[in-house]
Amino acid sequence: MTFQEFGKNIAIMRYDEPSNLLDLFETSVKKYPTSKYIGEKNTEGIYKWNTYQEIAARVDNLRGGMASLRVLEKGDRVGIIASNRAEWAICAYATYGLECSWVPMYEKELFQTWKYIIGDSCIKILFVSTHAIYNEVKSLTEEIPTLKKIIIIESDAEHSMMALEAIGKGHPVKSKKPVHSDTAILIYTSGTTGDPKGVLLSHGNITTNAQAGLSVFPETNNTYRALSILPWAHSYAHTAELTGFTMMGASIGITTVDTMGDDLVKVRPTTLICVPRLFDKIYAGIHSKMEDKGGIAKKLFYMAKDAAEVKRRTGKAGLKFKLLDKIVFGKIRERFGGRLKESLTASARTDTEVANFFFDIGLPIYDCYGLTETSPAFTMNCPSAHRLGSVGKPIEKVKVVIDQSVVEEGSEDGEILAFGPNVMQGYHNKPEQTAAIMVEDENGIKGVRTGDRGKLDEEGYLFITGRIKSEFKLSNGKYVHPENIEQSIKLIPWVANVMLYGDGKPYTICLIVPDMEMAQGYANELDLTVSPEDLIQQKDVQNLISKEIRAHLKGTFGGYEIPRKFLFLTEDFTLENGMLTQTLKLKRRNVLKKYGAQIESLYDEDTK
Repeated sequence: MTFQEFGKNIAIMRYDEPSNLLDLFETSVKKYPTSKYIGEKNTEGIYKWNTYQEIAARVDNLRGGMASLRVLEKGDRVGIIASNRAEWAICAYATYGLECSWVPMYEKELFQTWKYIIGDSCIKILFVSTHAIYNEVKSLTEEIPTLKKIIIIESDAEHSMMALEAIGKGHPVKSKKPVHSDTAILIYTSGTTGDPKGVLLSHGNITTNAQAGLSVFPETNNTYRALSILPWAHSYAHTAELTGFTMMGASIGITTVDTMGDDLVKVRPTTLICVPRLFDKIYAGIHSKMEDKGGIAKKLFYMAKDAAEVKRRTGKAGLKFKLLDKIVFGKIRERFGGRLKESLTASARTDTEVANFFFDIGLPIYDCYGLTETSPAFTMNCPSAHRLGSVGKPIEKVKVVIDQSVVEEGSEDGEILAFGPNVMQGYHNKPEQTAAIMVEDENGIKGVRTGDRGKLDEEGYLFITGRIKSEFKLSNGKYVHPENIEQSIKLIPWVANVMLYGDGKPYTICLIVPDMEMAQGYANELDLTVSPEDLIQQKDVQNLISKEIRAHLKGTFGGYEIPRKFLFLTEDFTLENGMLTQTLKLKRRNVLKKYGAQIESLYDEDTK
């Protein structure tokens, strides 16, 4: 790994070994055979760990079993509908060893999306986690000619993964090594608009990206451990967590959103691969808890924050900070397991106030940036090169260009373009959409248009300024980039979710999903018997929240950006109702489809 290339902003088409995911896995198996690899909880909530050699044995057995089905040829597709689990990795590495491509799907997904992906990618063998999912998709073998077999993971029946492994154990098949240019995985992006697109990523795309990421964290080694919360079906968790930690010979404990708080203490991770929204919620939760506690606990907490701010500003840790750090921040670090060294976040920039807080308490957050189409990272912050507010410098072998020709004249920013060996092969079966996003530099190196706006500072740090498609222009001609405003509003404890709108309008309107737990606490405090949902509909409460939001934004954002009116909702934006992507990004088109009439009625009030 060549750390010297980090931040140079030069595209280099070089694929270092291991240049395919199978070699990467098998190399770590040889180096760390008895090391813990993937941990999952049993029915009693206790983590049980599989070693590298135990997982490798199952990969070998499954590869033989899959070959015995006699339906796969080189380049064919194998799919899975499952959340993160040991079998997810086992099936993936068995697939690569047969020179086939992997097509992961989310367990929490619409049937129509599964059907589209299975048909579009021509999956031949499909693994599903449960009998319930099997019953949903079993009819597809009759509707989709290319789908030959469906295998159940949690089963011991004839068409189970267990049975297939047993067959393969008696009929071993040696792995075949892909080359770096072979397609490793098709990741379908739900995106914030439009139909899913199958992003074709080669083995070299992913291995070079994982290598580049690890090169800027040179202290990482096989003793490191991740707590896995984001789905491996997304490129971010797949590359940064599954691929990166496998390359190190490190371990991964699997958790869920509901049990993460307890599992942090059980797994004791050194690293979290996550999204800023998680830290926004933790930040709000910690401050809300301190306010509720009051008394000496609250006083000590804010004293510790003040002392940490002085340390950050002066670089000097006085006795006061050291004492408060131990008795206040030390307890917070223990709730994260006591070993957490860093967290990597992507999908959005972490709010500066939140980032400063976690740096101050000894739990640094490093923002990274990329797309599924770039495998995914192309800029990263790291311990040796970090700038708050930025998403870091270009990783090794990658070049970032700012195209100002596609934005309004006089802007300091432009569309972000990325070039390098991590750039996708294209969109499966979508040549026109591929042509629309792909570009080449002066040396013929492939790149992509991101659709995001940004600028590079004098030291090469990239700052995201907005999204070209989500920005809107008010009727007065002023442009509004809603993401930064929304992110700031989410820091208010009353707010669970938010969307800003104002395209072509004289001012902005804000859709607010209040935090129902906060509302319930407010009702209890006032000894009210009203439900949180009914409480939120009361004008006094809405005015209270609206006033707090405006006060919070004043001085940071322009008057034209601060919402003049608010629409209060009782249903959150979720994966299940189609308002969020798998990485918790807002699907604005879906929100507008549902609430557009109510938004327009607020504007219509001005004409009455």
